[in-house]
Parts: sequence; structure tokens; C-alpha cells
Amino acid sequence: MEKKTPDSQVIVVTSGKGGVGKTTTVANLATGLAKLGYSVVVMDLDIGLKKLDLILGLENRVIYDIIQVVEGECTLKQALVKDKRFPALYMLPAAQTRNKDDITTTQVEAICEELKPDFDFIFVDCPAGIEQGFRNAIAAANKAIVVTNPEVSAVRDADRIIGMLESADFKDIKLLINRLRPEMVRSGDMLSIEDLMEHLCIELLGVVPEDRSVVISTNRGEPIILNDNSSAAQAFNNIVQRLLGNNVELMTLEEDSFWRKLKRNLGFKN
Repeated sequence: MEKKTPDSQVIVVTSGKGGVGKTTTVANLATGLAKLGYSVVVMDLDIGLKKLDLILGLENRVIYDIIQVVEGECTLKQALVKDKRFPALYMLPAAQTRNKDDITTTQVEAICEELKPDFDFIFVDCPAGIEQGFRNAIAAANKAIVVTNPEVSAVRDADRIIGMLESADFKDIKLLINRLRPEMVRSGDMLSIEDLMEHLCIELLGVVPEDRSVVISTNRGEPIILNDNSSAAQAFNNIVQRLLGNNVELMTLEEDSFWRKLKRNLGFKN
């Protein structure tokens, strides 16, 4: 396996609140990058409540987990699960019968250092909450993606997480808005993108619309990004391109003055 980039990016995907789509985001961005030939590993740090293996369709291939790695029961190489669809995509599973206190920040850092020579991207799936699991997840990361839904409670938790990331000296923090429903924004029943950006004050990485196909793909263990007919897949593909430094404009979910204004404010061309 050969890297395409000299320096590895270690990206923690977090939110504070559970259920906003962190794990789905990790699975789809990692798959999207692997489709393009980048070497990618996803690390599930949601100890005790793992589900990344299910979304990736790898649950039947798991033999060892991250706790067994740090306790010396197996090597890191033995614990990595390879995706049959994409030879450059691997997963390091969480343990389902242990808890977040069974691994330390130092151990997470050591694992990431061991992974860096072989992988362009290392994604860390952060558990919900702000306790030890969060501290473990951000320990080795140099970039953060904060996922939120356009709901008051999710935005409040995202704001708290952004503050904690800034206190931990993160310089690269980006926002991903998930499950946006334009018709609800238009009727005033859902926060708008503009509302979220004004409140959270970090760079917008992308917006993923509500898409019922995501539920179907999750149940099948197939990341939605593999579905060419899905609006969510298109959004995730665009986000992958932005992660690679390419200037891809936001999807036009609605052709109205708000979206044109938003694109202009972000510097995207119409």
C-alpha cells in the first residue's frame, strides 16, 4: 500500500451530541477518499457502542479490536479490517464489551503514529459527550470536522465542542451540516445554514441534505456515497473534494436568493 501524500492527515469527527451523523460522515468521507485511491483508515473510538463496522458492512470480518491492541493481545496490523471493495480502506474496530476509560490519550497517540507511515488519511470517530472518550479522540488529530444538525440542541452542543477544540489549540476546525431539509428552513421550522454559520463562526465544509436513502444504505452496510442517484452521496463527494483542497461549490438545494447569497459569501462561483 502506497501513500499519495507525504504527510498524513488525522481528522477527528465530533459533535458533542449523539445521533447527528458522525459515524455516517466518517464512513462516507473515508470511502469517498478510498475510491479516489487514497489510503485511508478509520478508527472507531466509540468504545462500548460501536457501529462504524455496521455502516461499512465489515461487522462479520472483525476479529480483534483497539483495546486488544493496546493490551498487547494482538498487533495493530492484525486488528485492522480491510474493506474488500476498496483495498486502500481499513477500519480499526472499537470494543463492544469495554468502556472508554480502558484506553488512554497516550495509547491513541501511539496508534496514530504507527498508522501514519501507511495512510494518507486517518479518521477518528469520536463518541458522543465531552468526557474521556472525547479527550482520547482529539489526542492525535490535527484537524477536526464538527457535525451538527440544524436543530437548537445539536447546535448548542456543537458550539460547546468548538470551544473545547479551540482550547485544545486546534487551528483547523470545519463545520458539516447534516440532514438539512430546505422546505423546513423555508417555512421557518428549521434553522438555516446562515443561522448556523453566524452562531458557530467556523468554516463551512459542506451541507448534506436529508435523504431517506441513507437509512437503506446503512441497513445494508453500504455507505451512501456509493449510490450515484443519491443527493446525500453527491454532497459527500463534494465534501471529499474540498478535503483535498479543491474549490467545489455548494449543491444548489434550492434556487433562491438565500443560496446565491450563501455561495457568494463563501467565495464560490455561481
